[in-house]
Amino acid sequence: MYSTHSCIVQSFVLGKDCERSFPMTNIAPALCRRAASLGPLPNEQFEGKDLESLKKYRSFTRYRRVAEAESKKPVWWRTYRQLLQYKTDAESEKVDIGLPYFPPSSTEIKKARKKIQRDNHKNPELEKAARLHTLKIPLDEVRAEWEQTCGPYHIQRVAEHYGVYKDLFGEGTFVPRTALRVLYNTGNDTAMPVHYGNVVAPSEAAVAPEVTFDAQEGTLWTLLLTNPDGHLRDTGSEYVHWLVGNIPGNQVLFGDEICHYFPPFPANGTGYHRHVFILFKQEERIDYTEEMRPNPCHSLKMRTFRTLDFYRKYEDKITPGGLAFFQCKWEDSVTQVFHQLLNMKEPIFEHQFPPIYHPPQKKFPHGQPLRYLDRYRDSDEPTYGIY
Repeated sequence: MYSTHSCIVQSFVLGKDCERSFPMTNIAPALCRRAASLGPLPNEQFEGKDLESLKKYRSFTRYRRVAEAESKKPVWWRTYRQLLQYKTDAESEKVDIGLPYFPPSSTEIKKARKKIQRDNHKNPELEKAARLHTLKIPLDEVRAEWEQTCGPYHIQRVAEHYGVYKDLFGEGTFVPRTALRVLYNTGNDTAMPVHYGNVVAPSEAAVAPEVTFDAQEGTLWTLLLTNPDGHLRDTGSEYVHWLVGNIPGNQVLFGDEICHYFPPFPANGTGYHRHVFILFKQEERIDYTEEMRPNPCHSLKMRTFRTLDFYRKYEDKITPGGLAFFQCKWEDSVTQVFHQLLNMKEPIFEHQFPPIYHPPQKKFPHGQPLRYLDRYRDSDEPTYGIY
């Protein structure tokens, strides 16, 4: 009795007939040939060689050096890391539209750190505080150093995670080099800060916040507060909540208020809304006459806005440099904003849940729970338990 493999070999190699016949679909795999690779395969140079004849590294350090050198050589296949970061042709690369940055040399950074270490070792007060477990870390200095070193890159990653760049600038992205500090005064000597995605209640953001940032004298800035999630008619548009241009230095109060501040009003049932502060650095003084809104401006149509269109219109004169954003959702105070400020009926979005599905009833429900028949009652009485 012949097997499938032996029969195929005899039929095509020896020219013999088999006792059994097979369809052509079963023969085709035996005739296919693997396509040639696009280049040399990994470790192809070691094929057919005895393991004892290969070079011995004798130490892990030598092996690591050779492995690192081999990993830097160009190859025709994708590595695992490249496969994870692979993008299709439809996805375009991000465009950096931020401020130029010239990082200091690594040598200067190492020298500065070593100098700080030597000064700390020579300080007897620090040594005594560390020995007595009373040493306190200056958090203000740590935050200042974080804002100047790796902080902007961390903020950029968080903003990318929340989709801020994608929804506001499309293919554009930037590293927020200018630290933007936003603080809402909630009364009773308390304040609500805006970080990078923290939750702020609409009642806490009812009035304009205090915005500070580091700026040189003679520079001009533009501050924007927009909501990309709150438009009631067009999902691709936004609502501008605050727009101040031609800010001298870091004095926001002395800038030209193009659109006065309006409190957040996330509609009921729409979840969390992102409210994004963007700080643009101006090359010169800009005439924002076309962007002016009346004061007060309680018209949602006039507050319809698109950050990408605004940036494209003035991209030769403004460059994004700072970023901060918070999230907020509906609460009772939003109802007053719709009724008193916007003078409109408050929209409420509710999810319509589909009816609960029950499989066809069995005549003899063996092995079913005790309340099995409660699923198929004609009345609207609530049932109990999980089936």
